[in-house]
Formats: sequence, structure tokens, C-alpha cells
Amino acid sequence: MITLSQRIHQLIEKLCEGIYEREEVIKLALLTAIAGESIFLIGPPGVAKSLVARKLKFAFQDGKAFEYLMSKFSTPDEIFGPVSIRKLKDNDKYERLTERYLPGANIVFLDEIWKAGPAIQNALLTILNEKIYRNGETDVATDIKIIISASNELPTRGEGLEALWDRFLVRYEMTEIRRKSNFISMITATDDVYVDTVPESLKITNQELEIWNENIQRVIVPEEVINVIQVVKHKLHTYKSQGISPFEISDRRWKKIVRLLRTSAFLNERTFVNLMDCFLMVHCLWSDTKQIEIVQEIVAETIRKHGYSVALNLSSLRKEIAELEEEVKKECRIPVKTVGEILYLVEKKYYEILHISKFFDGKYVKADEYEQLRLDEFTTIGLYDENFKLTYKIKAKRTPFENRIEIFHNSQSNVFEMKTEKTDTVRYIEKKPHIILQKYWNEKIETLSLYIEQIRKQLKENTPPVAHTLRSHLFVPSELAEIVEANLYDVMNTIHAEGLRLEKIKFYYENIQE
Repeated sequence: MITLSQRIHQLIEKLCEGIYEREEVIKLALLTAIAGESIFLIGPPGVAKSLVARKLKFAFQDGKAFEYLMSKFSTPDEIFGPVSIRKLKDNDKYERLTERYLPGANIVFLDEIWKAGPAIQNALLTILNEKIYRNGETDVATDIKIIISASNELPTRGEGLEALWDRFLVRYEMTEIRRKSNFISMITATDDVYVDTVPESLKITNQELEIWNENIQRVIVPEEVINVIQVVKHKLHTYKSQGISPFEISDRRWKKIVRLLRTSAFLNERTFVNLMDCFLMVHCLWSDTKQIEIVQEIVAETIRKHGYSVALNLSSLRKEIAELEEEVKKECRIPVKTVGEILYLVEKKYYEILHISKFFDGKYVKADEYEQLRLDEFTTIGLYDENFKLTYKIKAKRTPFENRIEIFHNSQSNVFEMKTEKTDTVRYIEKKPHIILQKYWNEKIETLSLYIEQIRKQLKENTPPVAHTLRSHLFVPSELAEIVEANLYDVMNTIHAEGLRLEKIKFYYENIQE
């Protein structure tokens, strides 16, 4: 028997048969339908927007589709059904015959939706909100799984379309087929893409949807996902750029987004939402096509930089360990100031040789050449005059005495002093900490070590095997797993590094000699 995720995968494959570069929108439409939400498609004519609805109806048993092209002359009769003359005549009731119209369908496709009149829009709002159609005096529960709307333009601001626009949780921009091979395959194919090829065993029943809905409600939204949502929300709220409309995202939309993420997790057979699910937010947060790329960048950057690290409070852990390290150093290392001499650097590049002018026209050597000199053999270096021009090539080496140079010239060897300057240096004397203080540090390190171990355990239990689960997501492109992996690896490396840091701190103060 196949698992739920395998079944959904096979269902998606069947729905995508015979179509090209439309797999992502088919997946999103199916996810949106199971979540009980609606989707808006924007794109020019002829990019298969209506095909999405026609294919999607095959995913459900007893799938009934209603499709209509809106215009400013469209009437409620054409959308919701004509008024029943018999009921009006016999019972004096104003009711519509809805069986073959929108209220009686499972999958609804409304093209050029922004051209609909106010009467149609008001009725659609109720259906989108509550899946209820008010037929005369009666509120009728519809069996609509999803309303797919489409247009080649976005709703015009200031025309009262904001409420209707906000009801479409998922938004997707469709374009012409981009790849040459896919375009050729599409125009030369002879298969009928409108034929139902989905086996009955894969089709979703109403009873299953009810059970799934209960399970979706129980899916856990972990802290790392909550933090990502909060960071994304803040970044969008504060985003400002010339020519880009401000992001206006209602609390209701955020709640519906979480429902979508839960649905994704459930269909991927998880009991918790993960960071891969968070990429689905991209399709829910824009209201202008100019915002799409911005949302993609913000969501990806948030997952990459924050993800698990924010949820696990690693910055606080690093800070606490750094403070402990500083405390140990302060207590165990007593600074002692001494006066010493260092070579005097001229023009940030040269050292000066004292008293050598008696023998040579030049007294400077390059600092980097001097630093490379050895005690055991002579090396050829340059000698420079007051204008730092090369005057001689001399053979030189270090001496056992500090700040001295030995020069070999004309079969003679002479030792010269280097010009120095006095400087204060600090050295440290190590002191064994008091036994009470050492006990306190041991307890603190044990507490921090236990916290690190808890994080390791939490990551092991709550994060999936990277190579398998992240890259086999039903609704998110597998290449986006690299972003989640990068954050996960950073967290694991940080945890490992901080654990080693604690061990080094403890080893240091425990091994100081009396």
C-alpha cells in the first residue's frame, strides 16, 4: 500500500501528463485546494490558465467544474444560475437553479475576474470566505474545493476590489513556455490534455478531505518556523524602495499562510512544518508583480541567515560562553607590564641600521627582507639610501643577539645595531583559581554543555535527513534545499565549535600549575 506522500506524488504526475512548464502551478493549485483556499493566476492569454482548472478537477472524485469568462456585462444568472420561475410562481420564493452553475461545482475557474460587477463580487466574497452561497432566503453550503481566478492584469486600486483580491491566498504569475525543447514538444504533441488519466485509486474523496482537515489542524508549527515568519513579516513591513508598492499583508492572510504550510507538511507526511515549507510564503505575500523577486530574496535570506539559529538562540549561547571565557582569563591571568624595545619602523616599510653609513651609501633595509633573515646562513638583501633608493645588494643574517644584523662584505663580517624604540609590553602570570570559583565554573560549563546537548538532540529529532526529505518536497523545488542545508550546517558547526570552546576553557583553568 502506498503512503500519502507517494499517492500525492503520483496524483501530481498524472495531472501534469501532457503539459509543459506548468508543473509548479498544478502543484500549488492542488495544495491550495486541499488547504481550502483559492488561487489567482496572472498572465497573458494563451498560457494555459484555464487548463489548470480543467486538470485539477480530475484530482477529486465526482469532480465538477464551472468555467466562465467575465465581462462588465456578466449577470448573476450566468454565474449562479437562473431564478426558478416555478418557485417564484408557486411559492413566491426567489431562488436560483444552481446545479450546473458555480454553487454546484467543485472546481471553479473565473477568467478576467476583475471585470465582474458588484453583485457578483459580493456573492463571491461570501463563497470565498465561508464556502456558503445565499440562495434567496437560504444559506447553502457549497462543495467548492477551490476557486481559480485569472486575469492578464492586477485589480485596479480604488475600485473596491481590495476585499476580493485579498481572498486569493496563493498568487502565481504564468508566462509562455521558455525552453525551446518544451515548446517544440507542446506544439507537436497530439495527446488530448483534457482527458482524465487519473486512476480512481488516486482521486481524493470528500470523506478523506474531512479526515485530512482534522490532521492538518494538529500539525505543529515549531519555533524556527514562527521566527522565520516573524522576521519576514518585519522585513516586509519596513521595506521601502522607489517604484515598489509597500507590502500590505493582513493578519488574516498570515493565519491562512500558516494553514497552507501545515497542509504542505501533512501531505509530505510530517507532523511539523519545516523550513522548506516556508518557501511557499513567496506565493502568498506579493500584491504587485514587481514585488515577487523582492519577496523571494527576503524569504530565502531569512531562512539562510536565521532559520534554526534564531530558534535555538545561538547568539545568546555564544555570548554566555564568551563572557565565561573572559571571566576565566581575568581571574587566572595576572598582567605584568615591562618596558621593552622593538625595531623602529620608517615609512611603515623600512628598518634603519645604525653606524653603517661609514661603510656604505645607505642605511635602510626592507622590513620584510629583514624578518626573513636566518641565523645559520647569509641572504642577499637590498640596502637603501635616504631617498629609499637601492644602493647596494649585501649579504646579511641574524645574530644570536636581539635587534642586531651581521653583514658580510669584502671578505669581512661586521655586526651592526638596529634602531629601536622603547615600548611597554604586557606578559601574563598564570594563577590557579580558588577551589570555590573553580567549582562554580564547572557547574556553569556543565549547564551550558547540557544545553548544547539538548540542541543537538532537538536538531536530530526535529530536522529530517537532509539528502532525503528536504529534496523530495512535493511542492517546493529541490534546489531550494541548499538554502536550508546551509543554515543547518552553520548551526551544527556553531554547536560543535562552542562545545569545543567550553572544553578548552575547562582544560585551561584545571591545568594551571600552582
